[in-house]
Amino acid sequence: MATAGRRPKPTNLKILEGNPGKRALNRNEPKPKPIAPKCPTWLDKEAKKEWKRVAPELERLGLLTIVDGTALAAYCQAYSRWKQAEEILQVEGLTFATESGYLMPRPEVKIAEKSMQLIKSFCAEFGLTPSSRGRMSLPEVDDGDDFFGF
Repeated sequence: MATAGRRPKPTNLKILEGNPGKRALNRNEPKPKPIAPKCPTWLDKEAKKEWKRVAPELERLGLLTIVDGTALAAYCQAYSRWKQAEEILQVEGLTFATESGYLMPRPEVKIAEKSMQLIKSFCAEFGLTPSSRGRMSLPEVDDGDDFFGF
């Protein structure tokens, strides 16, 4: 049975955003190992490139754990599919003529639209949108100098 309301953000993402709602953080949230899973071998070439671009940064921010591989793989594959559809549309155009002469949208238009929806939802899950980055605040680095603590 589904729960009503918005899906909760991961605690790490709330911390990076500075906990703007000032609500109590879930201290009992499951905490998988904060290491990047291996890139799946079955991803296509473009999806693997996207994985290698995004995974290290997500891991550095503490937003990628060992159990997030499937979600990240789905994001990367959706990205690859979107790019492939857009490349076809650039060459072939947005429409094609049927045998009876009607102009119809190319199937790649729908593929690109659906892939973009998936990309958007995965980006929100991982905090990869410009608005989520704007709400993030990385923890201050302690340089070990106690003088400024006074």
